[in-house]
Amino acid sequence: MTASDPLLERSWGRAWQALHATPPQGLQQAILAAYAEPQRHYHTLQHLSECLAHFETVAYQARHPGEVEIALWFHDAVYDVKGKDNELHSARWAVQVLDDNGVGEATCQRVHALIMATCHESTPEDDEARLLVDIDLAILGAAPGRFAEYDTQVRAEYAWVPRPIYALKRRQVLKGFLQRTAIYATSHFHALLEQQARSNLQRAVA
Repeated sequence: MTASDPLLERSWGRAWQALHATPPQGLQQAILAAYAEPQRHYHTLQHLSECLAHFETVAYQARHPGEVEIALWFHDAVYDVKGKDNELHSARWAVQVLDDNGVGEATCQRVHALIMATCHESTPEDDEARLLVDIDLAILGAAPGRFAEYDTQVRAEYAWVPRPIYALKRRQVLKGFLQRTAIYATSHFHALLEQQARSNLQRAVA
């Protein structure tokens, strides 16, 4: 998957047009190169493309679609498998680029907040953050085969963690999603994916 991929090309141009700004030369390639780094197995161009494809179906629900879309591009742009603040570094990269290219402070602040929402520490109160977070979590409600692939990909990113410890921690994370009243905060993704996500997660923690 490259920058010539129609979805990536379409999304990139649309996001910057909505922001009324022009991206610096080489930025898209730099982001794509980041998503192709060798330590990544799940947080890759596959994940980015899946997120952007979901966004295209719900873009009409966003007040500031350009902000949500550019936040998706950057949300995993920095990914250190042992890092604790990947979202923060990703958000800072996004804000620096936007600020350097004439995007207003309010927009920069909102994009920063959107990316930080993907820490998944709690359900966001902001509607656009809810939309973005649901897109990021859409993988939980994927078809069983894709969910199994995702589970394998995440394990590969944490290959440095001993298997018993990984199994315990991973089960805790997945059970945390199951214990939520709703995994998805938006009506669109709740209707579309909630049932499948719970089925996938129950099977994974069994």
